[in-house]
Amino acid sequence: MTIGKNIFVRWVLTLLFERLETLPKPQEDIKFDGEYWYLNIYNTFKDIKLKFKLGEAFEENTLDGRVVQSTFHLEEDGSLVHEQTGKPADCVIIRQADDTTLSVKFTITGNDNVTTVRKFTRIE
Repeated sequence: MTIGKNIFVRWVLTLLFERLETLPKPQEDIKFDGEYWYLNIYNTFKDIKLKFKLGEAFEENTLDGRVVQSTFHLEEDGSLVHEQTGKPADCVIIRQADDTTLSVKFTITGNDNVTTVRKFTRIE
């Protein structure tokens, strides 16, 4: 019976992952109007629209349901750094762009730093 359950679970997971591959890919749109920055994140399940000034903290409701204090700043290399402070952990998100790609490095800070990187391709 256990072998049958394992096969069924693998089959369900395979179908789930195949279905997820067909969903629209997430998108990020970053704009600056001379005073405010705008970061719009379009996701299959929930969209986020942030309006902020560099160096000024604001309350953010994240995609995963956390309420954090966020601050953005620019590095000398042009990277946009997004710091989130709140429970259960603090996070740092670094966005670096070139002509064709946006690289987003997400790090959960603390005892066991965990990092993931996602790459986006420019849409014309």
